[in-house]
Amino acid sequence: MEKENQKGQGPEEKSEKQRDLDKHREDGTNEHLTTNQGVKINDNQHTLSAGERGPSLLEDFIFREKMTHFDHERIPERVVHPRGSGAHGVFEAYESMKEHTKASFLSEAGKKTPVFTRFSTVVGFRGSTDLARDVRGFAVKFYTDEGNYDLVGNNIPVFFIQDAIKFPDLVHAIKPEPHNEIPQATAAHDNFWDFASLMPEATHVIMWIVSGRGIPRSYRMMEGFGVHTFKWINAEGKVTFVKYHWKPVLGTHSVLWDEAQKISGMDPDFHRRDLWEAIDKGEFVEFELGVQMVPEEDEHKFDFDLLDPTKLIPEALVPVRKIGKMTLNRNPDNFFAETEQVAFHPGHIVPGIDFTNDPLLQGRLFSYLDTQLIRLGGPNFHGIPINRPIAPMHNNQRDGFMRQQINKGKVNYEPNSVGGGCPFQAKMKDGGFVSHTEHIDARKIRARSKSFNDYFSQASLFYHSQTEAEKKQIISAFQFELGMIEREEIRKRMVGLLTQVDKDLAKQVAEGLGFPFPDGPMQPVQHGVPADADPKDYEPLNVKQAIKEDKSLSMEYTVKGNIRTRMVAFLCADGVDGESVESMKKALTQKGAMVKIVAPHNGKIKTESGGEIKVDKSFATSGSVLFDAFYVPSGEKSIGTLKKNAKAINFMHEGYKHCKAIAMEGDAKDLLKASYIEHLVESIDNEKQGVILEKRGSGLEDKFIQAIGQHRFWGREKTERIPA
Repeated sequence: MEKENQKGQGPEEKSEKQRDLDKHREDGTNEHLTTNQGVKINDNQHTLSAGERGPSLLEDFIFREKMTHFDHERIPERVVHPRGSGAHGVFEAYESMKEHTKASFLSEAGKKTPVFTRFSTVVGFRGSTDLARDVRGFAVKFYTDEGNYDLVGNNIPVFFIQDAIKFPDLVHAIKPEPHNEIPQATAAHDNFWDFASLMPEATHVIMWIVSGRGIPRSYRMMEGFGVHTFKWINAEGKVTFVKYHWKPVLGTHSVLWDEAQKISGMDPDFHRRDLWEAIDKGEFVEFELGVQMVPEEDEHKFDFDLLDPTKLIPEALVPVRKIGKMTLNRNPDNFFAETEQVAFHPGHIVPGIDFTNDPLLQGRLFSYLDTQLIRLGGPNFHGIPINRPIAPMHNNQRDGFMRQQINKGKVNYEPNSVGGGCPFQAKMKDGGFVSHTEHIDARKIRARSKSFNDYFSQASLFYHSQTEAEKKQIISAFQFELGMIEREEIRKRMVGLLTQVDKDLAKQVAEGLGFPFPDGPMQPVQHGVPADADPKDYEPLNVKQAIKEDKSLSMEYTVKGNIRTRMVAFLCADGVDGESVESMKKALTQKGAMVKIVAPHNGKIKTESGGEIKVDKSFATSGSVLFDAFYVPSGEKSIGTLKKNAKAINFMHEGYKHCKAIAMEGDAKDLLKASYIEHLVESIDNEKQGVILEKRGSGLEDKFIQAIGQHRFWGREKTERIPA
């Protein structure tokens, strides 16, 4: 009788999870995966390759069908990276790299190459905010004398997945959920974290995204990486493995999450505007190109696989060698014609540069070209002005949609005698491209090398390399992201993975989410396995890092002291001391900072002596989050007005809460009495914590400049005590 009752259990007695499963079965979504032709798929985890570490094969119809459909899902904007901003510039080599690569643009010191660079967010649509927590694209097109070379990367050196066949799954999961297209420009929803918690290889990149790297201060103040390991080949055919780094001259800086949310409301074009205005004012954007080089014979000397795109080479093991500088010095003339139509492709390479068998890179070589075909109207996208090479272009390609070039003559094939044999094949000595001759003796297989099964060691290295303030931000970010998830089982599964990164991290995240700290990850850890695979082949490797921390992974150790293009707000009102304004403004602008007068109203304000000062922003149209620091000049009447202005007081509270440099001259410090900050500055060493309270002539300007150059003062991060 008891068994009969169990069989007849009604839907109201079933668990929510069981009801979901029943619904899926009714919908038929528990059927086998198939191709568009109905062929059942046994392995949806790996691209077909020549051996476990070999190149991907063109015959992989499953991968090509999946990726082709994915590439064409968004019309007309890019499927990913749709929101971006770009600029023209020049790359200048510091030294000759002929010893390592025969690439012409790196062949001699001082050689200059035109470039176009596009920065972007990944997840949000074209109309989304610049300040989303997200990876940022960092793509550079070099117009070299040997043809175009595209270095297509991100501001984070590692990726979510190891094999390109999972790319459509990743992007489907991270984009807005398909039934309601919510939420926009964020991964803080069930679908993404469900995927991430089942694919532990994503753990490393997630650690970067929830750190400050996921919300950069500016496109001009973030690093760039090539992500993959590439090959350099010299004239003798010697191979060197290489990782690319773009190092911003202004240093690597971020905003806080609270700032990012508020900036999105005040100015969702914050990064676009920042890049445009800096170049427009002659403050050109500079990045140094660095490389990590590994001799071919050292490919297997590390405790990670060089072909694994979820891994980086710690700079503590292989230092970055700076080999040139990129200067972005010209804004586009037309956003659509240039920034929107520029077409990047990691397959655009030049002699001296070649691919490795990284399975993510191999898939991108197909995907990028495929997606341009429909986004830009067909196979002639290379003829759009922004995509044209400066090197001469001769081939037998003809016709097609949007054909730009008008070819003369009757010959469009090779070999030929009618046209005198032209165009000829180029010999190596004439710059002809020759792929690296690599010995391959392997089975045709869908598999991944077990050396890729290290999911957590570098995620742990990243976390342990952060300062305490940075760790606090990571914990808060996890609590926010996972707190937005509706299904608790996903939260618990993700926190289980974090136990493999750091126990204390997982414990604090669990406490913030309101459930007990798990002892370890849920089993199995890796769900992305083929149908007939032995789960033991996908068990995480227990890799102990050779190094415990790497300071290059923390933004605290970035370039400091340079205040060029830093935005400084002057809080003023009628009756301000004009000399107090001018002396500080002169000192800051001489160092390259940008000053904005922020006042209770637009138009002009009067000084104590009867002069006038133009107002740049009113308190109603601005906020502290749009600035890097703020200064309050003296002036009894001005201070009296600001004391009564709630927006001015809130401006100060936020600036203090976000640990920014603050300066007040003379009687301006009386403004503290109207704010909560007065109760806090009494308990800190003000100058060490970036609060400069001085009279004119006592080194105020120099101390403020030094404070701005430090960017943040984490010692006063007591956000719970500030009413802002």
